[in-house]
Amino acid sequence: MTAKWPDDDVILYDGVCIFCSRWVRFVATRDTARRFRFTAIQSPYGTRLAQTFGIDPDDPDTNAVVHGGVAWLKSDAALTVLSQLPRWGWVRMLFAVPKPLRDAVYSLVARNRYRIFGKYDECFVPDADMRARVME
Repeated sequence: MTAKWPDDDVILYDGVCIFCSRWVRFVATRDTARRFRFTAIQSPYGTRLAQTFGIDPDDPDTNAVVHGGVAWLKSDAALTVLSQLPRWGWVRMLFAVPKPLRDAVYSLVARNRYRIFGKYDECFVPDADMRARVME
């Protein structure tokens, strides 16, 4: 958890990362209340958000979510988002796993995400329905 941000329920993600883009589509599909909005770290808004929370936009090591006006990073971000989705509230119990352990697993995947899942040449373009939820 870190500083405050004026917009709420915004997910910051690496727009060229195939795994990260699939994460965004996963959330968007299950977020029936359309609560979350999305911003790629490569967009002007995403870059500003990242820099505010100490994330290097040129070498991001985490996604983030602003929820309740507060930015959550790494495993806290993923669990916070999942716990807000219908039928995914059970993931709250994973907060009981010690944060250093959760973040170590998160960081291992984050460091190897391009090698394992691949990388787009440029940010993925969301479909028309999802584009209304993208902040640039």
